[in-house]
Amino acid sequence: MAERSTAAVDVADNSGNDPLTAKADEAASDGVAEAQDTAERSAQDGDGERRDSEQTVITTPELHSGHKLARRYRLEECVTRLDGFSSWRAVDEKLRRAVGVHILPADHPRARSVLAAARSSALLGDPRFVQVLDAVEENDLVYVVHEWLPDATELTALLAAGPLEAHDAYQLVSQVSQAMAAAHREGLAHLRLTPSAVLRSSTGQYRIRGLAVNAALRGISADRPQRTDTEAIGALLYAALTKRWPYENDAYGLSGLPKGVGLIPPDQVRAGVHRGLSEIAMRALVNDGATASRQEPPCTTPDELAKAVAAMPRIRPPEPEFPTPLDFQRTTYQQGNYGRPQTRAGAAATAAMPMPPPPLQSRTGKALKWAVSALLIAALGLGSWQVADKLLDQGSNEKTGETGTRTTPGGQNQKKPQRPAQPLRISDAREFKPGGSGIQEDEVANAVDDSADTAWITPQYFSFPNFGNLPDRKHGSGVIVDLGSVQNVRGIDVSMYRAGQKAQVLTADEGATDPSTPDDFPHRLTELETVGDTLKASVDKPVRTRYVLVHITELPHDGRGGYRGGISGIKVLG
Repeated sequence: MAERSTAAVDVADNSGNDPLTAKADEAASDGVAEAQDTAERSAQDGDGERRDSEQTVITTPELHSGHKLARRYRLEECVTRLDGFSSWRAVDEKLRRAVGVHILPADHPRARSVLAAARSSALLGDPRFVQVLDAVEENDLVYVVHEWLPDATELTALLAAGPLEAHDAYQLVSQVSQAMAAAHREGLAHLRLTPSAVLRSSTGQYRIRGLAVNAALRGISADRPQRTDTEAIGALLYAALTKRWPYENDAYGLSGLPKGVGLIPPDQVRAGVHRGLSEIAMRALVNDGATASRQEPPCTTPDELAKAVAAMPRIRPPEPEFPTPLDFQRTTYQQGNYGRPQTRAGAAATAAMPMPPPPLQSRTGKALKWAVSALLIAALGLGSWQVADKLLDQGSNEKTGETGTRTTPGGQNQKKPQRPAQPLRISDAREFKPGGSGIQEDEVANAVDDSADTAWITPQYFSFPNFGNLPDRKHGSGVIVDLGSVQNVRGIDVSMYRAGQKAQVLTADEGATDPSTPDDFPHRLTELETVGDTLKASVDKPVRTRYVLVHITELPHDGRGGYRGGISGIKVLG
């Protein structure tokens, strides 16, 4: 039983009438012009493909740009008007995208077969084919909506620029044969696989449009659809390798083969054709008496063709070409024999170009040279003086010990590592009594005994926080710490008996012997302010002194109607 595809829909089966074909109303703009269609019919006669023999004029629906289908698809441009149907570029206003639409009257003898083919193709869902989006019969019209790929290029346009590279042709036959093999496994055939039906996207992927639908629109059927599609793939590969159509008639903008010579292998039509691809094309073109080369079996199905292509060594893309660098151009500024052009034998020697005078040989040039030299000498002397002055300053600082840097043998200054401050030993402590009389002299030792349980505590004063505003206490009180000898004082840590006291820390001069008045403590470690439970301070530059005064000028409330304060502990850090 002869093989038959669902795409090869016999019109008589659907309409009950004799098979019909229609004349083209206008030329097609998608590569299917009326002249090409006529040439294709003559080229395909006798190769197993069957068209309707009786021709009847069918009126194409009168549509125009701006017409809407289903209140959704707005027609923009008619790209084909042929055989009673028209093809349009349209806009899907609902999804805001471009689509393609085939339209024919509902009473068209091929309307039912077109709907059946479109719905079968839509069920395939293979991304290698241009997808059918909708197939509708509405208001005496039948229309099929499919994808529109604005960034894709027809194979017809690619071949117009010349034959494809071997790698591109390999990708073409590999992708198209695999796609058609998958379609035939689902019972679908194309039957009109022409250069205008193959698109290449911007990413290099080939996609096939019009699966089953293009054949149904034109009433094309075939007894052996797999063989028909396989031969069509072979013709596409042949055209990609040679830019020639493998039949005697011209078609799709390609010149046919010379008449009477038969089918010539592609590598004999054009020099430089890949031998393996040439053999694949001949194995696919098994109709019209063509035979496979090198005794290889012919490919009669897309699946066999896909396997034959897969068995080939993979063809790699061509290496990128880099522009050739320009030849070296000699200039007149080159001097010496190497830079001079050689004089040909027997030719007259060219006149030597006058050499320009050496630069800066004039009086102005000489003066400029002397001025620049003087400036350089002055700059060098100034820099040397600054370096020497810097070195002398560093030497004096190292002798006095006032800086925290030291000079290494290499002449580089490095910071001395600063040790953490440690409590200094306190030799003695006494009460600060600028008024002449003490207040708690026998408890002063409690402030320096390193015990948190003892403290030097003032008596209770009333009415005023400044020690009751007594005349002999107008300078306050406090504790004087004697370190026994002059030390480098770097900080203070005082624990107060009660928060809220107004206090400060002062130091005496390095040569002081028995300071007892405020004037005897001119150096300040902390500012006079109200402090909390502790009074801590540190200085960047150590203070050399023997005597440190923790001076209290005002006392806090004691909660019993009076004022009382004191010191729990004193640590002098150095």
